[in-house]
Amino acid sequence: MESNKKKIMVTGAAGALAQKVINRLKRDYKVIAVDFRTKIDLGIPVESYKVDFNKRIFEDVFRDHQFDGVIHLGRISASESNRFTRYNANVMGTKKLLDLCKKYNVPRVLVLSTYFVYGASPFNPSLLDEKTPIKAADLTMDLVDSVELDNLANIYMYKYPELNITILRPCNVAGPGVKNTFSKLLASRAAPVLWGFSPLMQFIHIDDMRDAICLAFEKNVSGLYNVAPADYIGFQDAVRQSNCRFVQIPSIPLALTETISKLMKWETLPPFLLNFYRYPVIIDGSLFSNTFGFKPKKSLEDIFNYYKEVK
Repeated sequence: MESNKKKIMVTGAAGALAQKVINRLKRDYKVIAVDFRTKIDLGIPVESYKVDFNKRIFEDVFRDHQFDGVIHLGRISASESNRFTRYNANVMGTKKLLDLCKKYNVPRVLVLSTYFVYGASPFNPSLLDEKTPIKAADLTMDLVDSVELDNLANIYMYKYPELNITILRPCNVAGPGVKNTFSKLLASRAAPVLWGFSPLMQFIHIDDMRDAICLAFEKNVSGLYNVAPADYIGFQDAVRQSNCRFVQIPSIPLALTETISKLMKWETLPPFLLNFYRYPVIIDGSLFSNTFGFKPKKSLEDIFNYYKEVK
């Protein structure tokens, strides 16, 4: 019966990934969907709320529902809003969420971070594991909120072990409904690339990322994990296999590249991500795979074929 199901909160319900997670879990859990941007109608039996995490009313949601778990997918990406709004939502909002989890004795929490926190640098090791220092905040102010969200989740994970926090840092998520920077680029008919650079990149299909989140939540092994397949591809090869035309732009001097990006207002080449178009950031997902027995079902070919078809 519905009343006997455990209750879980899923934040970021307006996003495609969150909706896939909700649809997967709603059979076995009573899901409460939350988003600060809009109220999403996900049909019966999912309850949905539009609420600002930093407002007092957010606590009412915790008070009305004794949650058995929280899946926090509500991170605003750097391309979605200004720094002030992102900081309030990503950092202050996440802190309020974790404080409420502690206050109302939520026994398991999953937080979605991003591999962007490692930063793109020519001095990065060839394979970045979970012990690699995160340097994105030193390289660009536009990723400070992402780094602080990640750090905040780590602090709460060690300070409050009873929350059983799991933190996931996925590589580029791609596929139907995904609207991040690199997914938009692969979906476009013409993609900007930097002359002379084709860094190795990793992509994970949205369905595989959904499975990874659900698996990590249900098995609930507290810790920090990279999530990525073992294979990778050169950036220009990924663009080519997605049936995109190249738009070559100068890569030096960097100030010229940034100026061109700003003038053209390319969503797929934001200035703060330029280093990710220049240097490889390959993360080691073996800890997650070995801990949870996870193996992606979708190949790179499946991902790029999808983008070919939507064109």
